[in-house]
Amino acid sequence: MKKILFSMMAAALLVGCTGNKAQQTAEEETVTTDSLTGAFATYELDGFRLHVYNSNDVMGDASYIIEGDSALVVMEYPLFKVNAAEFADYIDALGKPVAVDVTDYHLGGSGDLPLTMPEGMAAFIDGPIYGGMMKGFAEQFGETMVELPAQKPAEVPFGETQTWAGVDFRFEHGAASDFPAASIIIGGQVYYTHWTPAEAHMSPLQIGSAEAVDAELAEAQKALASGAKYFIGGHGGLAEQAQVQFKIDYLTKVKELLAANADATAFAEALKAAYPDLPGDADALAAALYKTDAQ
Repeated sequence: MKKILFSMMAAALLVGCTGNKAQQTAEEETVTTDSLTGAFATYELDGFRLHVYNSNDVMGDASYIIEGDSALVVMEYPLFKVNAAEFADYIDALGKPVAVDVTDYHLGGSGDLPLTMPEGMAAFIDGPIYGGMMKGFAEQFGETMVELPAQKPAEVPFGETQTWAGVDFRFEHGAASDFPAASIIIGGQVYYTHWTPAEAHMSPLQIGSAEAVDAELAEAQKALASGAKYFIGGHGGLAEQAQVQFKIDYLTKVKELLAANADATAFAEALKAAYPDLPGDADALAAALYKTDAQ
């Protein structure tokens, strides 16, 4: 698992995230400001409001604000200064205090805000895999990156529910092949995990092995069974149940084709035949899934 995670994170600088069709179909109020680097959209839910910020940065990161009656919860604060400034300005304009910053899969520039993580994630961030990734980002991007928070975070055990800003946040284990972070069910209506499901060929950074295919399939089935209306991720913004069902069907097909094809070329051709108009890079996915330890 450690090798899978390291490969995935080392390649994260090259990630290109495909937009979700759900962004066009969900009921939303889009905030359009020509001067913004990123883009905000707002979704009304039962008892709270969800603000989605797509950063448009090199890694396709997304950040979120859950707005309760009298306070805010921020999630996955942006990593780059230009995005963090836009995000902070938007928070200020909402005119409510921030109850907590939840850092789940992505550490960002949340400054002195009260910081919370899933249990064990703080140690993982300080460790050689995530820490090495962040060091590489600092060398690559230099002064464009934010200063990372130094305070010790509170940690939420898996299986527990926290209530912030009048909204329940339930922390469950995420995909077993991914970072040891959480899938978070927000107010029983929004399901957060690392990658937003999209109607596109999946990234080899997400499913780079047969084991990862199984883990992501199990996670997608769990997400759909949650009954959530919206599905959000650290990459990709917002999706709906149709995109989760697509992901389940797609991963089921990937498993079928892995069993039926002996090499990457045959697999890629079969996958493209099954999804002839699907955006994304089926060849890159095939190369990752058939890569041997010697390569």
